[in-house]
Amino acid sequence: MKSFFTRDEWQPETMSMILRIGLGLVFVIGGWNKLYQLLNPNTVDAILNSYMGSSGYINQFFTDYLFSGFLGTVLTPWSFLTTLSAFELISGCMLISGFLVRPLSIFWALLLWSFIVSLPVVTTPGVISPENTYNSPAMFVQIRDIALSGLFILLYNLGSGRHSIDEMLGTGKVIRANAAHKYWNEMGLLLRVSMALPFLIAGFFHGLDNIQTFKLPAIVACLLGLAILFGIQMRLVGFIVVLAMLFFILQKINLDKSLIANLNGFKREFAFLAAGFLMFHAGGGTHYAPKFRGWIDNHMLTSAKAS
Repeated sequence: MKSFFTRDEWQPETMSMILRIGLGLVFVIGGWNKLYQLLNPNTVDAILNSYMGSSGYINQFFTDYLFSGFLGTVLTPWSFLTTLSAFELISGCMLISGFLVRPLSIFWALLLWSFIVSLPVVTTPGVISPENTYNSPAMFVQIRDIALSGLFILLYNLGSGRHSIDEMLGTGKVIRANAAHKYWNEMGLLLRVSMALPFLIAGFFHGLDNIQTFKLPAIVACLLGLAILFGIQMRLVGFIVVLAMLFFILQKINLDKSLIANLNGFKREFAFLAAGFLMFHAGGGTHYAPKFRGWIDNHMLTSAKAS
């Protein structure tokens, strides 16, 4: 029997399954963690303050929009966060089980950008906020959510995959193996761009406030991001991404914290682990990926003729 990890066995349906589970875990963990705190009388005030405070995720514009006027008559910070967290948990379970994967993918691909818009930041030159808030551009702070948005668009195109409820119901989009190679050139480019961005920001803006570096040296993050972006040795790079995510997760584990608190500290990295597996087994497509061996051969031939 051929190994599950041989390229012949690595079909689009399996790629979809791996990606949807990785993305689903992000939302199961995030929703579970927030609901646990929102429904606990001992922690509810702390989480509300963390989201509504100067270093939270809801800026003044969104606070005025959501909790005043007509919406303010039906929404409170607690009801808003509890509803969103419950939906986050439920949709994560739906992704893992493979139910309504494509509608959820397009929904989250768009909604993730609202987290970037709503983040309170102060980046005006010479202005120092008296409150503890974000001092780096929101897109840099939330660059991992931009990457997740790209991965959701990829999942939308790949479909629900094997072992999914959508597949059993006959509603899941299926990419046949004989069309996968050509199709993967476009989707591989989307995967590369999505995964390159967090590493490029981690490298080029290393050390700035609230920039996630995955605990990698700046030069390593830069080189890894550039290699992903330009499709250089993607199988090797995918393997390195998996190792980097596992290393980051191990570094983040704190035995003094609860299980859910630990998982919440590296929830997005489960999706990046899945993306790393995809790069390792399927590559990154050929679009805008230089074929260095051919380039070197042509360059040497041209140089020889010129001499």
